[in-house]
Amino acid sequence: MKKLSIILFILSLGLKVHGQSISVKRDTTRRLGEVNVEAAIKRKIESDMKMAVSVDEFLASSDNISFIKRGAYAWEPLLNNMSTERSTITIDGMHIFGACTDKMDPITSYVETNNLSSIDIKSGQEGNMHGATVAGSIDLKRRSTPFGLQQKVGGAYQTGFEFNNKQAFNLGNLFYSTDNFVADGSVAFRKAGNYYDGNNKEVLHSQYNKLNASLGLAYKTSPLSAIRVDAIFDRAKDVGFPALPMDLWLSRAIITSASYKQLFEEGLVKVWDTKVYFNAVEHYMDDTTRPENLVHMDMPGWSTTYGLVSKINLKKDRYSSEVQLNAYDNLSIAEMRMYPQDRSKQTMFAYSWPWVTTRFASIAMNNSWEISDRSKVNLGGSLGWNYNYSKYVEFNWIFHPGAPQKKNRWLPGLHASYELNLNQFDISVGTGFGHRAPSVSEAYGYYIYNSFDRYDYIGNPDLKNEISYEVNASVGFKTEKLSISAKVNYFYIDNYIIGRILSLGSPMNYQSVGVKGYTSLKYGTLFNTAMSIDYKVLDNLHWKAVITYARGKDDEEGNLPFIRPLSYQTSLHYNYKRIGLRTSLNGDFTQTNYSPAYGEDQTSSYKIWNLSADYSFSLGKFKTVFQVGAENLLNEYYSTYADWGNIPRMGRNIFTSLKVNF
Repeated sequence: MKKLSIILFILSLGLKVHGQSISVKRDTTRRLGEVNVEAAIKRKIESDMKMAVSVDEFLASSDNISFIKRGAYAWEPLLNNMSTERSTITIDGMHIFGACTDKMDPITSYVETNNLSSIDIKSGQEGNMHGATVAGSIDLKRRSTPFGLQQKVGGAYQTGFEFNNKQAFNLGNLFYSTDNFVADGSVAFRKAGNYYDGNNKEVLHSQYNKLNASLGLAYKTSPLSAIRVDAIFDRAKDVGFPALPMDLWLSRAIITSASYKQLFEEGLVKVWDTKVYFNAVEHYMDDTTRPENLVHMDMPGWSTTYGLVSKINLKKDRYSSEVQLNAYDNLSIAEMRMYPQDRSKQTMFAYSWPWVTTRFASIAMNNSWEISDRSKVNLGGSLGWNYNYSKYVEFNWIFHPGAPQKKNRWLPGLHASYELNLNQFDISVGTGFGHRAPSVSEAYGYYIYNSFDRYDYIGNPDLKNEISYEVNASVGFKTEKLSISAKVNYFYIDNYIIGRILSLGSPMNYQSVGVKGYTSLKYGTLFNTAMSIDYKVLDNLHWKAVITYARGKDDEEGNLPFIRPLSYQTSLHYNYKRIGLRTSLNGDFTQTNYSPAYGEDQTSSYKIWNLSADYSFSLGKFKTVFQVGAENLLNEYYSTYADWGNIPRMGRNIFTSLKVNF
């Protein structure tokens, strides 16, 4: 009762807004040049509290995504409280794999908000269109300007400064559109120093420097077809990770694609879209900035991927369907080299990813039947083939003698749901079943140091597929002023992969306390629920609130790691003419269901108050918005359940931003 009273009190204050992805929906049978011009120009990714958010900050506004943080840069997204191994993260459907064994370069770190139009999040097996998954999928959709805009040339420029870590940022994007040709590009630059926690203490090694640029060119080959080429370049350097014993010297990625799209005015097939792509990532971790380390170490990594994604959309009467083919070939290499203090002695070298090739192909289909004006049935499935080959399998033979150099796996998946609309109520129930293959680290990793629990991790090529069984449900109620929704999902995962202490082998890293091997538990369970409220108090005053809760257990009823405790977000938004005022409160309750067996300790509750104000005005023909605000206004000192090594979060941060649209 005490917790319930606290929750109700918090909700009465109002919660941090959940920014949602903005996408443009239109009839796929329209000609390529016929679009909603106003919607196309106004696409943006930002939260109501803060215009100049990063991709990570924007994703954090979703109620089913949380993050593991090892610093101020490149957070690891957790979908449905599951690690990135269990989710599929793509850019425009393209598979991209990081080159860091410590997961310090998630796919979300290789894009910026100003080169994205929307982010599509699918939970559980609904996300298997992009490949085998357990948690779901996150597809980062790149900005694509339509043909034939009335405004041929346009764009935006945004600049600002954040005082806590002295971050300066400049974001710009530009488009050119004619009836037959489109070009759009973006450039983003962010540079930040070390941040200060709530005790005004500098958090060393938390700086970063990032440059991101993108270019897209499209040409209409007929009234109903077009070709397009895209490229993204991303570079990060001098990035500190206070939770790790080393930092990032340099990370670079080139992401390219060429696609052909054909629309059809008649027949069952409405759209055919095919894309080939190539991307290469290189990531260099070292500890030259850490003089306290007794042994100098370099950890470079490389990842190269070639791929194909082809999909068709079908529609006839009340039936619609999407069929998608995915195929890719990835090579992952990671090295570890230790240098003795006496440089005359021989260095120690090993492959932590021993030249692992992964080939994957899948066919997936989602079908939807509108049974009536009030109800709909969705049924989908996928079948994937996963092939692994380790060039230097002898590294794995040390712990797993006779482990196969090649491994083939079949990965099926199914999902079904029923949706019902009853006047002001929307109800849905669903279920799913799916397999996933072990990741490169889980199957072939060799002495990958985990600074969270201070163990070296060893992969196991003989791991079984994880098999997920899920159920989900949601209900929503909506009136002219009030919107309430609640959703819940439950996952039962056979062969749940996790690290456990090995009885043989000694640690390679002098900071390690032992060696763990990836193994399969009999099963693991995960439960997630969220409730949100949106109330229009007045025409210009809105209140939003969200509460989330999750619970994860292993086969011995022990707690799984990195499961978010009861959390809340509440906000009030007031607009008057050209002025907008925002205030929000968010936080977590005490983490009581933590897991000492996996390196966790209890984290205390915290509450963060944020405030911002913006003013819209015109500079000649340019529409301009100026914003000023403060995050963690009360300068609270805190660390969350997902902060690697309990590193403290940023204290009070005053931010400013100026955005000009032209």
